[in-house]
Amino acid sequence: MSDRLRVTYRISGNDPRRVAEAIRVEQTIEFPFDLAPDWIQQEIVGQIDFFGESVTGPAEVAISYNPEIFAGQISAFLNVLWGNVSLFPGVRIVGLEIPDSFLKNFSGPKFGVSGLRKLFGAENRPLLTTAIKPMGLSTSELVKMSTTLAEAGFDIIKDDHSLANQPWARWRDRVVAISEAIAKVNSKNGSKVAYAPSLNLPADEIREAALFAREHGAGALLMLPGLQGFDLIRVISDEIGLPIMGHPTMLGSLVTSPDSGISHGIVFGTLMRLAGADISIFPNHGGRFSFSPSECREIAAACKNPLGDLSPIWPAPAGGMSAERVPEILTFYGKDAALLVGGALHRGDLAVNAKILRDAAN
Repeated sequence: MSDRLRVTYRISGNDPRRVAEAIRVEQTIEFPFDLAPDWIQQEIVGQIDFFGESVTGPAEVAISYNPEIFAGQISAFLNVLWGNVSLFPGVRIVGLEIPDSFLKNFSGPKFGVSGLRKLFGAENRPLLTTAIKPMGLSTSELVKMSTTLAEAGFDIIKDDHSLANQPWARWRDRVVAISEAIAKVNSKNGSKVAYAPSLNLPADEIREAALFAREHGAGALLMLPGLQGFDLIRVISDEIGLPIMGHPTMLGSLVTSPDSGISHGIVFGTLMRLAGADISIFPNHGGRFSFSPSECREIAAACKNPLGDLSPIWPAPAGGMSAERVPEILTFYGKDAALLVGGALHRGDLAVNAKILRDAAN
């Protein structure tokens, strides 16, 4: 692979070559090209490596960038990848090749597939995860629900991402109470269930909250990069050292348009891994959302394909899943998937439904 970072853009419209020329300048110097010194034109501005124009469809253009302009930072990398060009209509990123010289700046997932298999004793099966919900339940009600789910043998019980610091279930009270309840179940049963509180909190409170959660027994964390930024996952992963689940809230508009945005695999696979998430949650095909089988397959591949020395991570197809769909999900994704079933477990007896799901997964 070249030592340059290569981005493939799909460009719709009447003059894709003009747009490509604009992208390579706009994404780097944002300055009149002819006024830039020669060395900046040659070394800093992006280079068009390939231009493929179609008579009947969009053009595909590969533009490569000097990795030094990213300064070893996720934020600078994302700014070049999709900063000002996100304001252009009809541009979609469909390919990304990242050189090892940039990847080596990041430790990536702390656990990944193999680490979580070891942590949860899940050597030959998918991970079993669920969410406590709905918003509005009291802390005591969420504790009761978490206890039932822990007794059923889930690996990770996460907050619904919408649970923040609402008055009916204050964040710190909830974290302490649920962590203690799950610890009691683990002590009694010899299990390894982890609670993952949602870090849906003000930016200036997140680091302290993550430390608090770890101190009080939380075994994982749920993070929201669409709200908080991918680089915050890196910060928390590097410092706190707990497994991290990445949630898709606010990321949908990056992927859902066929003509603009960024491909599903890059957002939910490559970027999650680069930032340090161990599990990437996304809407499974056939659920409440619009992702197709091919888009989900692309995400799963990006979670596992070689990416420097970064560990593969767990795809977590979600969004309206049920125990009845487990065989289909495992056929589609294989055993290196984190099954995430939430609301469907509450139709009837929660304990019974949780056991049915566990048995289906095993």
